[in-house]
Amino acid sequence: MTTATLTADPSHRDGWLRRSERWLDERGKGAWIAAMVLGFVFFWPVGLALLAYMIWSKRLFNKSCGHRRSAARAAFKSSGNTAFDAYKQDTLRRLEEEQDAFEAFLQRLRDAKDKAEFDQFMDDRSKKAKDAEPAEA
Repeated sequence: MTTATLTADPSHRDGWLRRSERWLDERGKGAWIAAMVLGFVFFWPVGLALLAYMIWSKRLFNKSCGHRRSAARAAFKSSGNTAFDAYKQDTLRRLEEEQDAFEAFLQRLRDAKDKAEFDQFMDDRSKKAKDAEPAEA
């Protein structure tokens, strides 16, 4: 594979967890359940982690993982037109970058809120300490 092929295919940029998740989603709920059972058989914390993830992501209660499967298949399926496929890959890459930038923005907002709350706590604490000093003297 050339480097252009590797960078155009988003599955090569994903970590092994994302690739595993995508692989299991393509095979449906049965594959998730089989992976969970095997996790319990070989090392019970892995099975427990898979069960928790399946509940958290609502994979356990969906009728199937097919809606994710069809969306993923449509996103990465070749149309046969190289110009359109290149445009689609560029658009998907740009959207992923925007999502990453937005998630970073949200994290900065959360960090700023945490800092403001901590600063308020420290201000209140120092006020209480100053108010308590004259009463003790």
